[in-house]
Amino acid sequence: MKNLVNYIKAILLGIWNLLLGMKITMINFFRPKITEQYPENRGTQVMFERFRGELTMPHNANNEHKCTACGICQMNCPNGTITVISKQETDEATGKTKKVLDKYEYDLGSCIFCDLCVRSCPQDAIEWSQAFEHSVFTRSKLVEQLNHEGSKLAVKEKVTETK
Repeated sequence: MKNLVNYIKAILLGIWNLLLGMKITMINFFRPKITEQYPENRGTQVMFERFRGELTMPHNANNEHKCTACGICQMNCPNGTITVISKQETDEATGKTKKVLDKYEYDLGSCIFCDLCVRSCPQDAIEWSQAFEHSVFTRSKLVEQLNHEGSKLAVKEKVTETK
């Protein structure tokens, strides 16, 4: 007799738990949906401010950038995503040699979006963009050159103090 009572209690408890689960399912079934219709809303979709899509090097209207080819971003990258290739040029006015950026390569396929490169750049020459569509068939297409062809270092204007 005692086994029969425990058996009936177990069945009623199972039915109660099933109905409780069905209640939660029905609440979610009738709740308004918030699904993002991604391909259709591509033009109006706004990413949040801190989103890290891909690394970019902004250039001004004169095709000038801020990168001095110091290589700090390359040294701080934990997995070698950034490659800074520089060359030595001689300044005609002073006769001194200086390092000039030749090629700034960024491998989006191996980037872990840690932000160490942007934080460590003393010139603020690189930043994150909001671009997030990066599907390609081959990984070699994810390697990009960030500096434009024929670009050069932006000349800083000297600020003179007036007293």
